[in-house]
Amino acid sequence: MGGAAPASAESAGIAPDLFYRMLLADVAMQRGEPAVAARALLDVARETREPSIARRATEIALFARQRALATEAAKLWQEIEPTAERPRQVVAALAAGGSIPNRFQEEAPESELRARLERFLAEAVATGSGVAEPFLQLNRVLSQQSDKTAVYRLISDLAQPYPKSAEAQFAVALAALNTGMGDPAIAKDALRSADRALALKPDWDRALLVKAEILGKRSTAEAIALLEEALKRQPDSRPLSGALAQFLTEERRFGEARAIYRKSLAADRSQRELQFGIAVLSIQMKDWDAAERDLKELKAAGFGEAGQVEFYLGQVAEERGRLDEALAHFRDVEEGERGWLAKLRMAGVLAKQGKRDAALRHLADLPAVTIEQRVQVRQTEAQLYRDAGDHKGALAVLDQALVELPDASELIYDRAMVLEKLDRIDEAEKALRRLVELKPDDAQALNALGYTLVDRTPRVEEGFALVERAHKLAPNDPFILDSVGWAHYRLGRLDEAERYLMRAFATRPDPEIAAHLGEVLWARGNPQKAREVWQSQLKVAPDHPVLLETMRRHQR
Repeated sequence: MGGAAPASAESAGIAPDLFYRMLLADVAMQRGEPAVAARALLDVARETREPSIARRATEIALFARQRALATEAAKLWQEIEPTAERPRQVVAALAAGGSIPNRFQEEAPESELRARLERFLAEAVATGSGVAEPFLQLNRVLSQQSDKTAVYRLISDLAQPYPKSAEAQFAVALAALNTGMGDPAIAKDALRSADRALALKPDWDRALLVKAEILGKRSTAEAIALLEEALKRQPDSRPLSGALAQFLTEERRFGEARAIYRKSLAADRSQRELQFGIAVLSIQMKDWDAAERDLKELKAAGFGEAGQVEFYLGQVAEERGRLDEALAHFRDVEEGERGWLAKLRMAGVLAKQGKRDAALRHLADLPAVTIEQRVQVRQTEAQLYRDAGDHKGALAVLDQALVELPDASELIYDRAMVLEKLDRIDEAEKALRRLVELKPDDAQALNALGYTLVDRTPRVEEGFALVERAHKLAPNDPFILDSVGWAHYRLGRLDEAERYLMRAFATRPDPEIAAHLGEVLWARGNPQKAREVWQSQLKVAPDHPVLLETMRRHQR
């Protein structure tokens, strides 16, 4: 493996930023990316005017067969060291189009990455510049290394002589986090190192953010609690408030997240990315007025990629029943992934206008190239029939699609849902078991099968076990929380049922979740509260079949 910089460069007292670029070159060589290494060393040579670094950049560029880069490096080497013969030979030979024997392989020593870093840190202490900045940069410099566990061990070892450096402890915590923390020992060390950094430097926002990420791997609620407490002491910290809003969004606490983002936007109205995020949250909350207001302002400001704002304006217009306007917005979305999705949505809008035949022709004319696109077209086609209440038509579309794409999990799931609507429960169960067979650790697949067993068969305990497995995989998913709550209700455990369903409804106000929650509240002797829950969603979804059927049953 090739070393990218000679020892003389290390001892020359170069600036930390240049050292890190040399280190990056070293790492690039270890990863088999000599062109990256050569470019990094050429940049260093330009700033240091060190002939040995220019020479190494030249040799590595030749080794990588990067003629233009080799010429550039050799010319710089010749400029720095005009009496040297080698750069003149390289420049002349490359100009003539010839090949140059390179000396890189025979001259490059074995990498001494750890030793170089140890010496550099020791020199930083000796010169009085300290190790804080080097440790803050280490993870970035080593970010291209594929073995994250090896990087973590290296940084842990380097940090051991510096227990009083908050930055060293921070570097260890970040390196541990970057491993994914699948190893419990590394996860434990990540949290311990973050706590050590904060003990040395209380209220340091970078360490708080890393600790929040570490906690968030096991419990979003713990991360939220940490950040909320920190913001009591630092109420104006944008990094902390931004991180809190992200965790709240993960928990689907959209209103709280939006309030935080709005506060930041009020302080600086030029933050258009932030305003766009607020608009998307408003869409999630079905707050169409707020979403449209922000999106129109963003459009007037020329924000985003072509079609980005138009797509969401089309979605809002569709939801508000302004269908001609929605079509106009979707037509204005450019090509690419967003343009493809806009074309799919146009079919749904045409169907809502009573033009199902036109919608089907539109789908048939779409240039579906990839398997994913072909699946999406057939899903959308089937949905047109489902929306019209023609479940047999939808089943015919999906059956035909599955002949062509037998293992398409999305089609299998949709077919199971249609079979359930047709009361062909045995066939729906068979389809869902096939889905779980294809995706055994998929929370949505487990939930779909489990909920069907809970809701439509006497095998409630079997279904409960499946939705519990799904809940462990996705503990914050509102629809899985709904399934768990409904299973508790079917098993007669009303306290647990209400607890899960209240949490599901708070996370995602949804008509079917409202139907289940109201059912439980009614069973617990609180019909007034049940009616309030039902009415809140009846305003949003006046035609929802499950909600309407539940309400009719309790009006008898």
